[in-house]
Amino acid sequence: MNWLMLMEQRKLGKGRLLLRQMFSAESLTSPHPGFPQIFQTGETYHGGPLVDHQHPHNLFAELAVYYSLPVATKVWWRLYGGPSAEPALGPVAFMHRTSASELPAAPLSHHLQDSTHTSFGVVTTGVVIDRVKLEGSLFNGREPNEERWSIQLAEFDSWSARAGLAPTRNWTAEYSYGRLMHPEALEPGNEADRVHRIQPTVWGCGNWATSVVWGRKHKEEAATNLNSYLLESTVNFRRSNFAYARLELVDKDELFPAAAVHPAYRMGAYTFGGVRDFPECCMGELGLGADVTFYSKPAALDSAYGTSPVSFRVFLRARPGRSEHVH
Repeated sequence: MNWLMLMEQRKLGKGRLLLRQMFSAESLTSPHPGFPQIFQTGETYHGGPLVDHQHPHNLFAELAVYYSLPVATKVWWRLYGGPSAEPALGPVAFMHRTSASELPAAPLSHHLQDSTHTSFGVVTTGVVIDRVKLEGSLFNGREPNEERWSIQLAEFDSWSARAGLAPTRNWTAEYSYGRLMHPEALEPGNEADRVHRIQPTVWGCGNWATSVVWGRKHKEEAATNLNSYLLESTVNFRRSNFAYARLELVDKDELFPAAAVHPAYRMGAYTFGGVRDFPECCMGELGLGADVTFYSKPAALDSAYGTSPVSFRVFLRARPGRSEHVH
């Protein structure tokens, strides 16, 4: 798993221009058909649905421009978009969340909450009024195909809106709604998504970040609702130590794609782990991490997954060193 995220900013007129890029070489580094992950679904491999695997991310996961312009006291107008960008739908993607900063795996609820973080064609505008943010997006609602190295532009056929509130420095909350046209490559219908998120962050001798997310997907063709609930938290203490947890419940109807009927099953995944950083050097930060995930599921799945499935992960994490000063 690998992501390279870059940002460049400068003043432009009375406002500020920010360029954002995210790249990933996972199409070359991931096993086939993707990273093993029990009960994970979403996107395709060789024309068939992915099951029990997390798909690799695209080479151009984000290529976007962000412009912020003050228009009055405590009022800013903002414009964002690009050929690969994130519409105003759902929480910020898991790899950008502080509450998931040490956990490399995608949530099982990824495709019900934040999977639109790579959409090929997005334009978003909105205003920030003191502690309130209102945004709306037009975008291409189709999920990326299996050509992970290409940008697959299409018409703006989907829309979303998001409202956010930051009542204090350490608390934020937001609610979003969107309608996506033909998002799934193997399903003909449209979808309506609702996502609600609350994120408290506490700062002290280290830091502690937590996110609570509810996401719902309404499939118009099947007239069904799929729900997901997520609680994730990461605490950093004594600088070099991290402990994290992710608890989630999610409805899945894609576990058995060959079946004539696709019932939805309520799955639970409960992950607990941590990372210990080695002494920092000029090359950046290197940490050794491990976690274990316990699962809950209906008894009807015992023949396919056993009675008490468990997974574990041991990994090395490398990233640039932390800056002591912010300018």
